[in-house]
Amino acid sequence: MLKINYLAVIAAAIAAFVVGALWYSPLLFGRTYMEVRGLSPSALAEMKTSCRGVGREFVKNIVVAFVLAHFIARLGVRDWKGALQFGLWVWVGFQAMLLMGAVLHERMPLTL
Repeated sequence: MLKINYLAVIAAAIAAFVVGALWYSPLLFGRTYMEVRGLSPSALAEMKTSCRGVGREFVKNIVVAFVLAHFIARLGVRDWKGALQFGLWVWVGFQAMLLMGAVLHERMPLTL
């Protein structure tokens, strides 16, 4: 049976939620994101997320954190070097390729 630290899964989901909120806020890259996407402040006001949307985002983060924890347990990652290597491969193999698909096929700017 796989040993998964469920407290770590919840902590990772919370961390992803907070980092995501900060990432797209005016404190970090929110203004640049809006500029690159060609959005106006009024368009941002229309995109305000409801409580239901926030809840769905958090559930999405829990699912992603749980799946990654499952892979980590299955692959036997035990130290920071293994975790770093795992994170790099997951990012290159999934996130970077999905974002590149948007750049290539949906004509999103590479700066996005």
